[in-house]
Amino acid sequence: MIIDTHIHLYAEEFDADREQLISKAIKNNIQKFYLPNVDSESIERMHDLEKKYPDNCFAMMGLHPCSVKANVEDELLIVEQYLAKRKYAAIGEIGIDLYWDKTFINQQIDAFKKQIQWALDYDYAIIIHCRDAFNEVYDVLKSFQKLPKGIFHCFSGNIEQANKIIDLKNFKLGIGGVVTFKNSGLDKVVQEIALEYLVLETDAPYLAPIPHRGKRNEPGFILEVAKKIAEVKQISMLEVEEVTEKNAEFIFGK
Repeated sequence: MIIDTHIHLYAEEFDADREQLISKAIKNNIQKFYLPNVDSESIERMHDLEKKYPDNCFAMMGLHPCSVKANVEDELLIVEQYLAKRKYAAIGEIGIDLYWDKTFINQQIDAFKKQIQWALDYDYAIIIHCRDAFNEVYDVLKSFQKLPKGIFHCFSGNIEQANKIIDLKNFKLGIGGVVTFKNSGLDKVVQEIALEYLVLETDAPYLAPIPHRGKRNEPGFILEVAKKIAEVKQISMLEVEEVTEKNAEFIFGK
């Protein structure tokens, strides 16, 4: 089966046709969708979707770095309370984002560290959001003597960065629509990385792959990502599906 390790299926962009999209994806053997949390405003929608599709949709819990603002302590308290209440698939998405705003960089780093520690406490994997912040994210990870398993969501770095992540052990690279973009260079990086380190994702409704770039990304578009990886590595789609499924199960459990 194909596993989408990162998709915001609860987002309002899917309110008009969510059920049809999920049904169509499942018919195409896209069977599991891992839902990253953003902040306190996304929790209810995410839980509702998981409740409706308990065999297909799996909620994570965490505070997105772009939601780290002046009220960060309140937001982290909510995350902590939910973690104590029930089980989740992982802690995510967490990390550092210096693309949009550097105002709360220290708070982002502190929130990231705190949530990594919770992942260790609860024995969960972490799903990392890293934008324009590879060195900062890597420094935080290296500051821990022990790390949980994890995925570098939406990886779009170079081969040196990929190897640094792989050397951390127990980490996978989340490959999405960017691999299909003509000038991203990610296809060349993927070519050099063993398939055992890759997992598939859409990040829908964002980052739609070619030939849908610029439109709303959808669950079914993950096939374009798998196809591109198969093409770049000169292997079958079946091999991509089988190995990335195994990799996702290593991170999340079956």
